[in-house]
This record gives sequence, C-alpha cells and structure tokens, in this order.
Amino acid sequence: MRVGVLYGGWSSEREISLISGKKVASALKNRGYDVIQIDVAKDIAEVLSKAHLDIAFIMLHGKPGEDGTIQGILETLDIPYTGSGVLSSALAMNKVMTKKVLISSGIPTPEFQYPLNKTPPSLRPSYLIKPVSEGSSVGISIVRGDDDYQLAIRKAEKYGEFFAEEYIRGKEITVGILGDKPLPTLELIPKNEFYDYEAKYTKGLTEFIIPARLSEEMKKKSKEIALATHRTLGCRDFSRVDLMVHGENAYVLEINTIPGMTELSDLPAEAKEIGIEYDELVTRILKLALKRI
Repeated sequence: MRVGVLYGGWSSEREISLISGKKVASALKNRGYDVIQIDVAKDIAEVLSKAHLDIAFIMLHGKPGEDGTIQGILETLDIPYTGSGVLSSALAMNKVMTKKVLISSGIPTPEFQYPLNKTPPSLRPSYLIKPVSEGSSVGISIVRGDDDYQLAIRKAEKYGEFFAEEYIRGKEITVGILGDKPLPTLELIPKNEFYDYEAKYTKGLTEFIIPARLSEEMKKKSKEIALATHRTLGCRDFSRVDLMVHGENAYVLEINTIPGMTELSDLPAEAKEIGIEYDELVTRILKLALKRI
C-alpha cells in the first residue's frame, strides 16, 4: 500500500508539522508501508495527481491542511485520506464557529465576544484575545486591563480575525479521541503563564500528568464532553479536545482535528498511557481511514 504523508505547508505551525509528519512517516515505514513524504506547497494538486497514492495521511497543522482545503483537493482527486472531512475540518479550525456550534448543542465553552474593534469588549478582565483560525496558541494574549488590549489585538491581528474569550482559571486538560473512544485525561502544568507555543514545544516547560488529578466523576464527565464535541462537529478517526476544568464544570476551549504527533505532543502520551505505543497509534489512525475505502 502506497501512503503519502502530507506535512509542512505554509502555516505558522509549519515547523511542528514537519516534525509530526516525519515521525509519522518513520512509524509507517517501520510497519512495512510504502511511504512517500510530501512537503506541501502551492503546487500540491499537481503533485498529488502524479503521486499514485492509495491513501494520504494528513499531518498538516493549521491552514491549508487542517481547515478543509487539502481535504477538498483530495476529494476532488478521489484520494482517500485520514482524519476529518471538509466540513468538520473547516468548522473546527474556526474557533468562533466551533463555539457557536457547541453552544447550540448545549456543550459548555467559555463566554466570548466577536467581532471586536478598537474598543475593549464587555467581558470582565482577565480575558483572552485569540486569533480565530490559528493553532498551537499562536497569537494569544491575556488581557488584564484596558492598557493590555491594544497590544493584544496588534499581536492577534497579524493572523487575521480575532475574538475575546473569558479566561477561566482552573486545570487545563486534554482528551484525545481515537476512533470513537476517548483516551485518558491529560493534565497540563506549563511553567509559562499559560500553555503557549513555547511551553508546548520546548522540552521541560510543561509537565504532563496522566490521568489528570480529577475525581473519577470529573474525569468521566470530561471524556463525555470531549467525545460529544468530536461527534457534534462530525470529526472522525482522531482528534484532541482541550478543556479547562473549574470546580465541577469542564469547558471546551477548542478541538484539534489533526493534533500534534511530535515526541512532546499530548495525543501520543495519552495513547501510551493505555499501552498504545507510537507506531501502533499511527497504524490505528491509518486503519480507521482505510475502513472508508
């Protein structure tokens, strides 16, 4: 079977995508697959049309790989692929649309305000300013007062549209979904102020605790919310849901349809906790996609 691993691209997460993609390609080679590594550029449609792939394993983070663009190209070329489809990818990449869908479905998520202008939002400080369609915590700032607001929007607007979100203090956790089952809860304890880009990808800057230090009831509730988020957005194969737990409540921050697969990433750590080593995790994701062929 000829598997094309698509990585790289031109998003702000290109560097992480390269690491994830090369590691996934190595895992597939270890399992005996014929692997072609494709660093995605603007000529990707032409490259794919000549690659003669049986299936594409998408390891692109951010645009154009996680927002439905590459999925649409693959659909047009009739090439099967791993992960969520066009609509789910586009919805999940847009944090504002994700929140609107979650709210309409009764899934808890922090309060937000969008669109914004030069006037600070009506949310009480502290709140976050976030780009609408970026991953890896790129462009995020904490606003504690009006003086911080202008700096925050200047930082966020480099990445397009942005919004304000209530800053909930609590335990930040993630729950991976593999197939249609949640993985163990993972608690994140960053040494930085929050789980920012540096904390995510610098060894030693974030402590992982698996399972998270929550009551059994709260762990169960968090998994149920994560799975409901995955299903509500129509995701498939795998995803990772980020939540903030405060008291007896868990709030969905976002869902990642193509979560990082580096040696420091959350999803592989969660899978390993239940005995699924990295190569096996990659193989399972591929096999879930192959069922649709």
